[in-house]
Amino acid sequence: MNRQKTQGKRQNREFINHLISRLLPMFFRPVYWQFKKVFHQLLNRKLLTVLTLLISTGLLIAFSCFSENAVFGEQNILITLNQNTHPLPPSLENWQDKNNSGDYFDQIQPTKHGYLIWSNFPIKVNIQTPTNINQQQAQTWVNQVSQTVMEWNNYLPLEIIENPENADIKISRQRPPLQIDPQTKVSRARSALTTYEVYTKDNILSHRFTILLSPSQTGEYLKSAARHEMGHALGIWGHSLLQTDALYFSQVREPVAISHRDVNTLKKVYQQSTNLGWKQVEN
Repeated sequence: MNRQKTQGKRQNREFINHLISRLLPMFFRPVYWQFKKVFHQLLNRKLLTVLTLLISTGLLIAFSCFSENAVFGEQNILITLNQNTHPLPPSLENWQDKNNSGDYFDQIQPTKHGYLIWSNFPIKVNIQTPTNINQQQAQTWVNQVSQTVMEWNNYLPLEIIENPENADIKISRQRPPLQIDPQTKVSRARSALTTYEVYTKDNILSHRFTILLSPSQTGEYLKSAARHEMGHALGIWGHSLLQTDALYFSQVREPVAISHRDVNTLKKVYQQSTNLGWKQVEN
């Protein structure tokens, strides 16, 4: 009896299993395939979302880096177009200091336009003949100043001209304005003064200098002052800390000639970039 009950239960289980195995796939197959389809869609969407996120992130990083480089690149292009180096004139390019005397380039300050470099040679210099002294004194004055101009001509091509309107550098015998000491606020006389202005001609940025030499300077002191100021006008916009250089910051008792350090500094200045002498580029 018990055996029959057990056998009946087994048969019932087998029947139910058979029924489930036959009927459930038939009933759930559409659901299964729908589920599978939805699952793959979701999976694909998720993968697509992740992939899109990764690609977007990568592009964001790439464009972020590119944008940053593009900004710097634009700045570099502007600097390259606006500020560039000019070829050195042969006289300066061929200059060699066999003694390795050094320079004082670290004391030279560039302006907002770059270094004060000439690129159109010869540089035209006008020495105005004084009119408030006698003719002989005036000629002596012009001759002494001309001598110092020709000293610099050994390193940069210079030409003394008569017409001041065409001059790059104008030199006159005129008392400079008083200098006010920033510490003591006391005014004191200057022995010389060099100033420059920047202008545009044919869309090219140019500059010109004016040198005032005090009438109190005579003889070797006049030549020393003119030599010093010409150094400024040619591009050495700073001073040396050594008394043996023509561009020493103060007048010395025994005037000196143009030193190797002066020329080394001048050459290094002309190896720098500048806006001067180049066409202006609109931002």
